[in-house]
Amino acid sequence: MSSRGAHPRHPAPYRYTIVERLYLPLLSGLWVTLRHFVRNFFGRGKTYTINYPEERRLYSPRYRGHHILTTRPDGSLRCVACFLCAAACPAECIHIEAGEHPDLNIEKYPLLYNIDMLRCVFCGYCVDACPEEAIIMSNNHDMAYFNRGQSVVTKDELQKPYAYDESRLGYRPHYPEEQAQHAALRHGLVDLVEEARRQGADSASRTAS
Repeated sequence: MSSRGAHPRHPAPYRYTIVERLYLPLLSGLWVTLRHFVRNFFGRGKTYTINYPEERRLYSPRYRGHHILTTRPDGSLRCVACFLCAAACPAECIHIEAGEHPDLNIEKYPLLYNIDMLRCVFCGYCVDACPEEAIIMSNNHDMAYFNRGQSVVTKDELQKPYAYDESRLGYRPHYPEEQAQHAALRHGLVDLVEEARRQGADSASRTAS
C-alpha cells in the first residue's frame, strides 16, 4: 500500500512533485490576474473599480453605517436612557449616563451617550433593541480617525445634519403597521401633574357641593 493511499497506516511526509517544487501552479493564478489587468487597461473588459471619492457606490437602504440619535418634533432626543441598547451591544461600546428629564411625561434622558466606533461591530442590535426608535444607522461610511480619542463619538456628534437627509439614512426600524399606533400613543401623553391637579380640583368641588 502506497503512502498516498486513502487510509495510510503510518505518517509520512508529503512528497512534492517536480511541478509543485517549481511553483508552476501559481502561473495559472498569475495568468488570471494578468488577463484582467490587460482587459481593464485597454478598456475591453468590465471595470470593477470606481474613482473614489468622486464616484461612490450605491449601498442598500438598510446599510449599517454611522449611528444617528433621532429627535422629537421639538428637537429633544427620543432617547429615554433605558440602557437597552447598551445591554444588547455585543461589543460593549455604548456608554450612557442618565439624568432626570424636566418633562414629567419622560422619566429619563441621556446626560452622556458615547459610542466607541473602533469597538463597534455595526451589528445593528442597538437599533433593534431600542423601544423608542431613538437610534438608527446611516449610510455614512466615511469614518477616519487620527487617534483613539476621536473614535469615541459623543451625543452631540451623533446628531448631524445628514440625519435629516433621507438619502443618508440606513438601517432603521420600519414597521408601517405600527407607525399609527406609536403616533397615537405619543399624541395621548398627558402632563401627570396637571392631570392630578385637575382631578384634585374636581374632587374638591364635588366635596364642597
